[in-house]
Amino acid sequence: MNTLPDPRYPIGQFEHDGVITTEQTSLWIDQIEELPSRMRAAVEQLDENQLDVRYRDGGWTLRQVAHHVPDSHLNAYVRFKWALTEDEPTIKPYDESLWAELADYRLVPVEVSLAFLESLHVKLVALLRALSSDDLTCRYIHPEAGMLDLARTIGIYAWHGRHHLAHITTTAQREGW
Repeated sequence: MNTLPDPRYPIGQFEHDGVITTEQTSLWIDQIEELPSRMRAAVEQLDENQLDVRYRDGGWTLRQVAHHVPDSHLNAYVRFKWALTEDEPTIKPYDESLWAELADYRLVPVEVSLAFLESLHVKLVALLRALSSDDLTCRYIHPEAGMLDLARTIGIYAWHGRHHLAHITTTAQREGW
């Protein structure tokens, strides 16, 4: 029996059933706030060769992961703003696997994405902490995932950051770095 976690989902997939409490939302926002410093701590120890190691066969390199997280969270930030300012807008998804193949992921130092994540999360966390209970019920339509409210979206992005952080930390652990 295989007891090792699925390398695609080292912390499991996002799951939350039932009511999302104020306490749960606050915990998720705390996790979002902590992500930039945790990502920096995980990545700054890696050299250029280590950044080009894939976290699993067929998966992204650690460099791609480090660049993907701020790109994804920028999209989240925009989704929050759309949901807060428009009536159930339909958002535009993007093909993250194609974004990960673009030149900036190869050419721009990971430090730039770490700094971008730090700046972005200052704004994102300020926005999230200011949301009222009514704001948390605002919704948007994702063409693939359907209708999502902001409370659940906070949970998804808290998980998303921890998920990709685990790709980096479990790879470093596996490789003995």
